[in-house]
Amino acid sequence: MTQHTRDSIEFSRKLRLDKLAGGPVERSLEAKPEECRQLCARLGLDGLSALTGTLSVSRLIDSPLIRVEGSFAAHVRQTCVVKLEPFDAKVGESFVQLYTLDPAAAEAEEGEVFVALEEDDTPEPLTGDSLDLGEVLAEQLALALDPHPRAPDAEFDPARYGVAPDEDEEPDDTPFAVLRQLKRDG
Repeated sequence: MTQHTRDSIEFSRKLRLDKLAGGPVERSLEAKPEECRQLCARLGLDGLSALTGTLSVSRLIDSPLIRVEGSFAAHVRQTCVVKLEPFDAKVGESFVQLYTLDPAAAEAEEGEVFVALEEDDTPEPLTGDSLDLGEVLAEQLALALDPHPRAPDAEFDPARYGVAPDEDEEPDDTPFAVLRQLKRDG
């Protein structure tokens, strides 16, 4: 997911991979206002006033794997799915992402991939001589966003939308209600 074909990535902070030869590299990143505006448009947000993160990047010994461990915090503005009004929220998470420099591993990604839930995700293939840490943070933000944002004070009123207030209550003429009645009578 990290490799983009676009000429311009909104929040680009490239780390040359040869810098990992001396050991782990620590970086603190902060998106500039223009980068926040561009990310906002890309992610479909009403606003993004801040995106910061800290990352530790290391190459695993005798391995083509690169490990990125980090955390980020963002101040976003989204539209509530209940009230249909914008609201401000803080989004932040810690994460670990693996990348591979092995071209054979990249080709294996083309076929079927089996991922065990208790194991780390399959490493993403890297091409080139750098890793864009800004894009890593942008992707993590995209993954952390609630696809159905709800303001903290939003309450869904089922009666307003003609929905039965109790999920267990069904109209008497549905097939499940008829079966339930047959079971009770039987």
